[in-house]
Amino acid sequence: MINKLLVTILIILSSCSNDEIINKNLISKHLSTLSDDKMEGRRAGTNGIEKAAKYIEYEFERIGLTKYDTLNSYRQNFNFYDMSFYNVIGILKGKSLPNEYVIISAHYDHLGINQKMEGDNIYNGANDNASGTTAVLALAEYFKKLDNNERSIVFVAFTAEEMGLVGSRYFGKNINPNDIVAGINIEMIGKESPYGKNTAWITGFDRSDFGEIIQKNLSNTNYEVFPDPYIKEKLFFRSDNAALAKLGIPAHTFSTTPMEKDSHYHKVTDEYETLDILTIKESVELISKGILSIIQGEDTPTRIILNN
Repeated sequence: MINKLLVTILIILSSCSNDEIINKNLISKHLSTLSDDKMEGRRAGTNGIEKAAKYIEYEFERIGLTKYDTLNSYRQNFNFYDMSFYNVIGILKGKSLPNEYVIISAHYDHLGINQKMEGDNIYNGANDNASGTTAVLALAEYFKKLDNNERSIVFVAFTAEEMGLVGSRYFGKNINPNDIVAGINIEMIGKESPYGKNTAWITGFDRSDFGEIIQKNLSNTNYEVFPDPYIKEKLFFRSDNAALAKLGIPAHTFSTTPMEKDSHYHKVTDEYETLDILTIKESVELISKGILSIIQGEDTPTRIILNN
């Protein structure tokens, strides 16, 4: 009887493991779809980003996320310079702390098509930022199946980051910052970190204790996180975390890409084939383990310090 019970427990634990939920096939499916030529470079305001939004909506529905706030769909529609834009948002309601929110985000837009260029003229944006959007979808699936989030998780695919953080700025105008415990933004995780295998770096490390919490949670794993090595680039203010951080929310961006070696950045050569699927998978696993105590309500990062 005891042996049968033990076997049953092991089967249950195995079915909910990272490797079972966050796997290379899932990562490859999301990444290849979002960076396909059919998405036409996902420029905000184009037919291409409409296709990407529909894919994300379909995945949110399949996973079982609920709608955000008072929205009757996964889209948060708004106008910007007489153009129609939309963030795509899904919710996983918290069990004991449903009114405390953790945001997991990435921008899903890119640069579109250069009609003046001959040959390959589609900016597929595989690393920037189909990789981050892939992570958001994979983490939504993971935490939905894990089913132990005490705080509510808001999964957001921001639009028009490439136009100046337009989507995240709009989102930030319509929230109560005091309700947001942390912002986990993901950007360009398709190439091995300069710190080596199974590592990532976090922007704005010294502006809250968010990074220290992540390091603590990863201390008994094979994963490590480090402060942003590109301080002079001011990356903390160049991704969607900035729109939330300026409200005092401890919002930081995870990345792996070594900026000085990314020859495909904002070029038509940023394609699926140039990325390492295993690195993306491991980055998603790193994030899932690193943020777990925040998701479960055990840790609350300090509010952001914005002195420059």
